[in-house]
This record gives sequence, structure tokens and C-alpha cells, in this order.
Amino acid sequence: MDASLALSPLLLGFSSNRRHFGKLRALKISSDFSKIEVRNLSYKPPGTQQSILNEINLSLREKRFGLIFGRSGSGKTTLLQILAGLVQPTCGSVSIQKCGIDSSPIEPPKSLLPERVGIVFQFPERYFLADTVLEEITFGWPRQKSDSSLREELALNLQYAITSVGLKSISLDEDPRSLSGGFKRRLALAVQLVQMPDLLLLDEPLAGLDWKARADVVNLLKNIKKDLTILVVSHDLKELAPLVDKSWEMEMGGVLKEAPVPL
Repeated sequence: MDASLALSPLLLGFSSNRRHFGKLRALKISSDFSKIEVRNLSYKPPGTQQSILNEINLSLREKRFGLIFGRSGSGKTTLLQILAGLVQPTCGSVSIQKCGIDSSPIEPPKSLLPERVGIVFQFPERYFLADTVLEEITFGWPRQKSDSSLREELALNLQYAITSVGLKSISLDEDPRSLSGGFKRRLALAVQLVQMPDLLLLDEPLAGLDWKARADVVNLLKNIKKDLTILVVSHDLKELAPLVDKSWEMEMGGVLKEAPVPL
């Protein structure tokens, strides 16, 4: 089944006055803008005395690409898990701050809800659950009849995700596990993009891929960063450096410092 056939039942009966993708994109702005703010965030695993993260402070403007690098075991992945709501910090906050054109706050910060965060783990293909590409992307969607506005939103989100990651060339009936490494990563991204997250987190997105698949994923990230706020943890600095708007180094002991990408 190709993408257009898969979408047609969802779109059936919708009015001709349909919304464009631009109206669905996360963190919409006019002259104002929003940014992700992490303030004084620390994490000490329960039952231990050693902190993994120590007073992390981070600010990333919407539709920007942030990169965190550092040695293995320094706490980078733990930080992503906290931002995604999978682990509760010992203290600190994660919020969305709306700012005016002069960069000053124009309203109180709002907590960044876990359901507004997408995360793609390292080797995400290991976590595929469904038997088809379409079912994998729409896993967890409501199966009962829903109102037309919700059906319209889901269909448009699905079309946006499939188009953005370049999955229109494959059958949506295909088994996700039969895809090439590069297409498995595209599918993992589509699963998150369909939720239209305010923040997209990627843990080592190029790990385990051959040179062509790595180049394809980098080009894909270059395309979707126009619409999304992306924070990446990676050791593949040279390939990702052209995309980076802001970068930090995580030092051993869980101390995060803003730093240029070392090349």
C-alpha cells in the first residue's frame, strides 16, 4: 500500500477547508519566539550518594539544532531520558519560555510536558513492535471512531511525517524489520514526527549505519530542523557539525558547559 492509498480513508469526508502543514508545526510564532529552558537540573539515582547530573542549565531556541557531546558515561543519555519524562530529576525544571522580539520573557514559563517530547533512542529499530510500516507509525492512535477534526489532524500529521522522512517510496504494508538500516532510522523518526513534538531528542542517530545511510540521515535532519527543535547526543561530530546552531560538552561528573564543536 502506498502512502496516498493509506491516507485516503482517513481523509474521506473532510471539508475542503483543510489546514496546511505549517499550521500544525510545533511552537508556532509570529514576531515572538519560544525556547526550551533547562534550569538547575540535577539527578542522583535513588539509593545512591553520587549525582550523575549536576546543576544542568541549557537554553535552545525553537527550530534550532542543539548538539551535546562528551565522553561515554558522562550522563548525556540520562539527560535525554529526563527531558523525555522517562526519568524524574532530583531537582530542577524543564520548561518552554515564550519571548518577545527583544528576547525578554513575555509570559511565565510553562512546563514542557512529556507528551510534547519525542525521543529516538540509539538503535531504535530494536524497539519496533508492529508488523507493517503504517502500523508502526500509527501505533497507539485511537482505534475507535473519532470526530472529523481529530481524524483530519491525524491524517495530516501522518502525511507530514511520511513525506518529511522520505518514506513515500516504500510500501506502508512492508515489515519494518525488513527495511535497510537507513530506512529503519527514517521510520523511527516518522514515529516521532507524527506526534508533532515541541522537542525532538536523538541519541546517537548515526550509530551503526554505513556511509550512505549516514549521509541520508544527515540530509534528512537538515530538512526537518526547519520545522522542529532538535537536541542530539552524538560522537559523530564532523558529520553533524554543519547542522549545529548551539552545542555543549558534557564533562565527567555530569557538568554541562556550552562549547564549540571540536573538529
